[in-house]
Amino acid sequence: MISGLWFPVIYGLVVFLLGMKVMEVSLQRFAGPKLHQWLNKAASTPLKGMITSTGLTALLQSSTAVTVLTIGFANAGLLNYAGTLGIILGTNIGTTLTTELISLQIGQAALPLFILSLLVWAAAVILNDRLPLGLFKLRSRLERTQFICLALAGFSLILLGIRIMQSIGPYLQQLGVFRWFLQYASQSVLWGILAGAALTALIHSSAAVIAMAMSLAVSGVLPPAIGVAIVIGSNVGTCVTALIAAIGSTRAGRFVAWAHLGLNIGGALLFAPLINVLTTLSGLLSSDSGSQIAHSQTIFNIVCSLLALPLCYLPIWRRTSSDPH
Repeated sequence: MISGLWFPVIYGLVVFLLGMKVMEVSLQRFAGPKLHQWLNKAASTPLKGMITSTGLTALLQSSTAVTVLTIGFANAGLLNYAGTLGIILGTNIGTTLTTELISLQIGQAALPLFILSLLVWAAAVILNDRLPLGLFKLRSRLERTQFICLALAGFSLILLGIRIMQSIGPYLQQLGVFRWFLQYASQSVLWGILAGAALTALIHSSAAVIAMAMSLAVSGVLPPAIGVAIVIGSNVGTCVTALIAAIGSTRAGRFVAWAHLGLNIGGALLFAPLINVLTTLSGLLSSDSGSQIAHSQTIFNIVCSLLALPLCYLPIWRRTSSDPH
């Protein structure tokens, strides 16, 4: 039982960190004027960064994946601090779509993406070796293709590592961890927040924790207010993956991870006294307990991101990011 709990955690962590490093190095090698220009344009201001990451997070169905990508770009020196703050706020908004499409899991594509990226990388390497030395433009494009494929392979390893770490869910259920948390969470809003944060940190998926809270609320086991508290806590717990990704990162990468944690803790502290208000407001949008929890997540994340957006324009971020490397 214990080996079944710790082995996936350690193994998944190793795979995750390996993918992080592969993606970071590949992005550094790939980074040319066009990529740098596109990234600067997409995240030149916090508002643009927020809009871009909202769409990207909704597309990928994973705020964790986008946050990890942002850390990788920051490590490669491709994003300034103000832009990364906007991206973080956008991931919180984009992830709300996940609760509406909870059955879609991007992690299922990790292994096929890894195999495909390696096959294309190998083909590009072989073709590049057989080309005449005079074809500089084509050889340059093939080299850039190699780096993109390696970056995708690293990204797929990150997703695979997350899936491996998530596999401890059934063992936690057998050990009674879920039951223990939810028993206390049903008695106190504070425990609900702590339960959401702790469970999300353990299984690396806020969507899974929120989906569990939704199903329990629909069955009548969990009061909607406690489900909303779990939603707020899960926003804090999801930062653990970003903190893991920042291990061994540059100063910019660590900034992304800690800013992510700080913004989400700030939002949780702001809404903790207003959980009943948030529950009532979301209840006006739907009488279904599960949908009520989903709506509360959307309201919470949008309001928190919009309130924090002006802070991203403070001059301190421009000064701090004068040397993104």
